[in-house]
Amino acid sequence: MEPVTDPGMIELEKSKLTDVERFVEMEQAADTSGFILPNSAQQHRIAMAQPHTVYLSIYDNQSLNGFIILARDGETCVEFRRIVVSAKGRGIGQHAISKMEQYCVDELGCKRIWLDVFAENTRGIHIYQKLGYKQFKQAEHNGQPLLFMEKSLQSLND
Repeated sequence: MEPVTDPGMIELEKSKLTDVERFVEMEQAADTSGFILPNSAQQHRIAMAQPHTVYLSIYDNQSLNGFIILARDGETCVEFRRIVVSAKGRGIGQHAISKMEQYCVDELGCKRIWLDVFAENTRGIHIYQKLGYKQFKQAEHNGQPLLFMEKSLQSLND
């Protein structure tokens, strides 16, 4: 197993259209595709053009290693739609989520963030709970249990 990534080496930048092909590759990886509904390159391009959608590329040591998709949900709320990280088990995702939350406060003026996650994604649920997300609802998507989780970002302002 590779060493845990230094949080200082993780950077988020607004994604570029040139990143889309790499996003599609990352989503199609065997250890990712079972936990998300992968998008085509065209679906990503269309989503990136939406004014309420924010794509952030995750860089680890200046190398593109993942991405995050956010969607504005009102004035002070953001839906955390997706995180995909190509190198798993090194803490990159956790550090990226923390940086994304700060981005939501600083750049988007958000006070609350929410997400949905398939119940079988125990790794994701564990990480979200570890980072302070709490379940507030449960539903189903195509017969699969889906958990809705949220986190107040108020404390990041203090």
